[in-house]
Amino acid sequence: MADHPDSIPPGDIPEEVARAAARESLRREAAGAKPAWVDRFVWSALWKVVAVGAIAAAAVIALDHLGHLLGLLAIALFFALAMIPGVEALVKRYGMRRGAAVGIIYLAALVVAAFMIAVLIPGLVRFAKTVAESAAGWFEALNDWSSETFGGPLIDAEAFGDGTSDIAGIVGSWADDVLGFVTSGLSLTFDMFTIAAFSFYFAVGFPGLMRAVMSRMPPARQRVFRWIALTSIEQTGGYFYSRLLIMAINGGLSFVVMVAVGLDLLLAAPLALFMGFVSTFIPFIGTYLGAIVPILVVLAVEGVVNAVVLLAWVLVYQQIENYVLSPRLSSKTMELNGAVAFGGALAGGALAGPMGAFMALPVAALITAIIKNTGRTYEVIEEAEAEVGAAPATAAAAPAAD
Repeated sequence: MADHPDSIPPGDIPEEVARAAARESLRREAAGAKPAWVDRFVWSALWKVVAVGAIAAAAVIALDHLGHLLGLLAIALFFALAMIPGVEALVKRYGMRRGAAVGIIYLAALVVAAFMIAVLIPGLVRFAKTVAESAAGWFEALNDWSSETFGGPLIDAEAFGDGTSDIAGIVGSWADDVLGFVTSGLSLTFDMFTIAAFSFYFAVGFPGLMRAVMSRMPPARQRVFRWIALTSIEQTGGYFYSRLLIMAINGGLSFVVMVAVGLDLLLAAPLALFMGFVSTFIPFIGTYLGAIVPILVVLAVEGVVNAVVLLAWVLVYQQIENYVLSPRLSSKTMELNGAVAFGGALAGGALAGPMGAFMALPVAALITAIIKNTGRTYEVIEEAEAEVGAAPATAAAAPAAD
């Protein structure tokens, strides 16, 4: 039997056969016939497109149904990363098991949350009562001042009652909203339990998670990854804990000053908590936002002199924090650039509301730490010139060889 033409080496094909094959190929192309490999490619590509589309559709449906759970997992991972430096410190210093260390941190967080609830709700209720009792007098004083200054009242006398009741109702509803948020039912309870459970597992199992990730890398990359991860988390945790300590100092001292100027304890406690949190965790404008509300309350309740005293304290404390407290407490941690912090807070608030704004700063600190601890860095030419005292022209004429 004669060999098939395809099995004959190209150099052994007779010239007449090659010409006949070329003419047949041209005839098929003119007739619109496609080579067999075209059909195979089309069907193979079509099946791949169908498979990718089906997988993408299934992923979209799964994400749609699991979006809430994924959000809870992200929050849990955030809290776990925030706890890891504290857990590591307890384990190394006191020889605790990781589960016991996480339990101690959970207990401390529970105490702080209970304190905040116990302080905020009575304070809001008391503030609502103070507004209801004093708003009419505030309106009258404002009208008296405007009459003396501009020759007429700013607010209609008939609107006193309506304005007072509206303000009291709005402020009073804040306490109901806070209490309703805390006791809103099984859904919130289940979400909090889910976050707490996954945060516990992430924090306790962090070494195992690191080993699982590193097992997919070659040894050289494992060492680099481990150093970057541990250093970044340590610096981020240090930043977060130093901010919490500054918040506690700010709020505690502000509480003492508010009580000293005559503000009621039930009003001073939530205002000091608000002032410490906003001033510490909202960059740039946080200092002014955190101070303006307590100052206005003191102005309305205790008068101008006491409000000026509180304002003076805020200005003095801000200098102490900027030049004494913050450098010392953050000397071993990472400083977060103000523009990055401000942009991160805005982005986090836009994506996930108040919780996103709160989470944005530690996340931004983590990303900054990762960037800071990765890649190579080089000495800046201008700094090198300043250190050796060389002129720029001389350095330019004789650049250093690598």
